[in-house]
Amino acid sequence: MRHLLGSLLLATIATPALGQALPPPVALPGDSAEDMRLKRLFYDSDERDLALDPISAIMRGDMRYADRFGDYVSDAATARDKRNLEADLAALKAIDRNRLTRVDRLAYDVFRNGAEINLRGYAPAIQSVTRLLPINHFGGFQTFYPDFASGKGGAPFRTVADYDNNLKRNAGYAALYERIIARFREGMAKGVVHPRLVVENMIAQFDNLIAQGTEKSVFYAPVTMFPASIPAADRARLTAAYAAQVRDVITPAHVRMRDFLKTEYLPRARTTVGLSAMPGGAALYAYRIELSTTLPLTAEAVHQLGLSEVARITKAMEAQKTAAGFTGTLPRFFDYLRTEKRFQPSSADEVRRDFEAIGKRIDARVREQFSLIPKTPLEIRPVPDYRAKSDAAGSYQDGTPDGSRPGIFYYNTYDLPSRYTWGMETLYLHEAVPGHHFQIALAQENTALPAFMRFGGNTAYVEGWALYAETLWKPLGMETDPYQRMGGLNDEMLRAMRLVVDTGIHAKGWTRDRAIAYMLANSAMPRTDATAEVERYIAIPGQALAYKIGQLTILRLKAEAEAKQGAAFDPRAFHAAVLDSGALPMPVLEAKVHGWMAGEK
Repeated sequence: MRHLLGSLLLATIATPALGQALPPPVALPGDSAEDMRLKRLFYDSDERDLALDPISAIMRGDMRYADRFGDYVSDAATARDKRNLEADLAALKAIDRNRLTRVDRLAYDVFRNGAEINLRGYAPAIQSVTRLLPINHFGGFQTFYPDFASGKGGAPFRTVADYDNNLKRNAGYAALYERIIARFREGMAKGVVHPRLVVENMIAQFDNLIAQGTEKSVFYAPVTMFPASIPAADRARLTAAYAAQVRDVITPAHVRMRDFLKTEYLPRARTTVGLSAMPGGAALYAYRIELSTTLPLTAEAVHQLGLSEVARITKAMEAQKTAAGFTGTLPRFFDYLRTEKRFQPSSADEVRRDFEAIGKRIDARVREQFSLIPKTPLEIRPVPDYRAKSDAAGSYQDGTPDGSRPGIFYYNTYDLPSRYTWGMETLYLHEAVPGHHFQIALAQENTALPAFMRFGGNTAYVEGWALYAETLWKPLGMETDPYQRMGGLNDEMLRAMRLVVDTGIHAKGWTRDRAIAYMLANSAMPRTDATAEVERYIAIPGQALAYKIGQLTILRLKAEAEAKQGAAFDPRAFHAAVLDSGALPMPVLEAKVHGWMAGEK
């Protein structure tokens, strides 16, 4: 996902209209036949994958396959995806990297890094675990598809065809749960099962969807918001069809899934929470660390890095406690921040207004730090109720490159008193501007990038950039009082604690309660957030490690550039060098920025 430098910016390929394919690659000045072979590989690989993953295509604004749901959670799809990765790597290795332009060598390295790491995920030792755990409460279809199909999510509802296609996709969504149940049953037979708390959270999610009934269902919602262009006869037909589908297809599928989880799976679920307690779990965790960080790090090295970062941030927190005039201990200051009424929003509307005001303040200063500004608009919305309890405090959904769907910053108002005002500025910096919205939108808008770099990415870069964006609080005029600065440190502390807690859970045998207690002891997080965070790490091992690893890489590169360039250092140029090529694996990013420092264009 992202934007490029030099000759690449000279490309004038038009952004496709919604529903159209991306145009085939065209030669740029200086391209050789080898460059064109590489670009054709990227294009053909992307075209193939779009047809196989219609939901991702729709999220990009490509509606060619919108009448399909896609083949997910099947052995045939797993074998197919492995073959495709192997074919892509074989084709890549047949291209002479030394004959490519500098820009295309960068793309070559990104593609190779991602394909090689992803292919390792198909090793028998990894698949023996991952294929038997197809969904969880943080990464299941039930966590995103209902919103996607709601009329307010990723799927458009502008034409009769849009409404009819959604009915077809919904049928595929409902059918998927039979395959998921079969995978879970196979896992039960082999002793590869989720922890109880993950299962209980999934049960609660399906309960919430079932409780909506028919006409209040998120799946029925599109027929409550027809555009004026839909004829009356089609409205009547579609309204009846949506009601019947929710009543007779989707809700029964949710009920079957919920009942299976509750009556069959939950009694067999694990009381342990870490991967190392499960057959094949240690090997899977080692892989998950590399998948998330793009680096071959050991769990022990990550754990020790986390401990050192927690100690450093603790000292900075002590300084802010003193600046606030608080005379008690740091743990007592944490309690004060959690319990003082003036830090607790009085209404969801107040939260929205405050985020909007923060956005305006940042927009007034952001060009002092950035020369690349996305055209994609940004909207601020509350998290949908059905997923709010288990959702993060904030999140970002990317828009479409043609601007027809904005980027969305979601804020969570569940357990409203715990959504402390002192954490709002740093959350906006991370999720919205100049965090995820800048990085993702800039990549998508850059039509000169191959599609896998415009729309793909890796967690270390994507989340590392967003966490780095939080460190720009001072030049952007944020966190000017000790409480907001404490909020910034509290969020950075969260990412440092993740290194300790994630590895503690999955490599060192930590329990859920020990992990929660560690987070509460070292930060001002409310118990609600600490619990949701720990249960997230249990559900998706390794993902939370990427934030700090990515941020520290970018900060180190910035420090190197400042030392080398001295008074000539321009943060706008540095940020362009980091952002203008999409989400790069950490080794590729480091090589690129070092080239920029050496004067390469």
